[in-house]
Amino acid sequence: MVVAGVAAPIVRRRVSAPPLVVQTVAFGAPLGLCIAVRRSRGRDVAACALQMWAYLYAYKSPHDDPDAQRARVHVDYPIVADRVLGLGELPTVRLQRALAAGRAGGAEWSTLDRVLVWAHWSWFLVPHGSLLYILLRDRGRFSRAAVLTYAVFDLGASVYWFLPTAPPWYAAEAAADEDEPDERGQRVAPGEPPPPVRRLMVEYGESFWRDGWGSLYSVFGGNPLAAMPSLHFATSAMAALLLAEVGPVAGALGFGYAATLGFALVYLGEHYVVDLLAGAALTVAVRRLEPRAGPVIARVGRAVAALEEMAHEAA
Repeated sequence: MVVAGVAAPIVRRRVSAPPLVVQTVAFGAPLGLCIAVRRSRGRDVAACALQMWAYLYAYKSPHDDPDAQRARVHVDYPIVADRVLGLGELPTVRLQRALAAGRAGGAEWSTLDRVLVWAHWSWFLVPHGSLLYILLRDRGRFSRAAVLTYAVFDLGASVYWFLPTAPPWYAAEAAADEDEPDERGQRVAPGEPPPPVRRLMVEYGESFWRDGWGSLYSVFGGNPLAAMPSLHFATSAMAALLLAEVGPVAGALGFGYAATLGFALVYLGEHYVVDLLAGAALTVAVRRLEPRAGPVIARVGRAVAALEEMAHEAA
């Protein structure tokens, strides 16, 4: 099960199996590991890594056929929502006009720009680093923390399959392409100019990493139409809530990072405010569902532990 689960995302484009089957096999890997290997901190870390390997497939797979995904992409509704929230103008445009003016093309970068870009890039470490801190600091809280964190990841990824939504920078590019609106189906609003949104993270990345930027972006990217909800913000908010249960200092750091990241995502052109609100709603929903889902998940955990015991007794 582990080998098949690891291999499934790699060979997904070479097999004719439906995506749901491939996804199920991928998510079977952590289950197989928990039966094959006795529990330890190392196994906990490995199970989380396998879960994220399966999540990456769930995140990237909708973009395996870019043309089909573009034909289904939603562009208008987050722009309408953010214009309402921004009192007639996109908050991203307001922020970039106020803070990024005079640096067209990213020729010069302020300390604020650098801090916000690196806050965005560091997100790849924050949810998992928070779980590692909980594992080392208070192992009794780890299983619940991991389930809540990865529930946010997986539920959010499921939305990307059914509701592909463009982020601000992509919508701006699509709106500017007025030559083939019918073919791509991406016109923001007929007769309206495209929102002048810059993708500051990419501009800075190209100037900072230079020739290495393309390789880095290809590794960490993979699906540009996965904006709703913002899992950057949702998982950071969940990490902050879980860290606050461990201690006030850890919680303060977690909430401080989540607030900084939320501002960065809007300012850099990566997400709309409504994406962040949807991410926060997802985190709250997972927490609210915990009392109902917890007993069921606990029974599944006991069943897996029983299978583990049977397997090792037989061995």
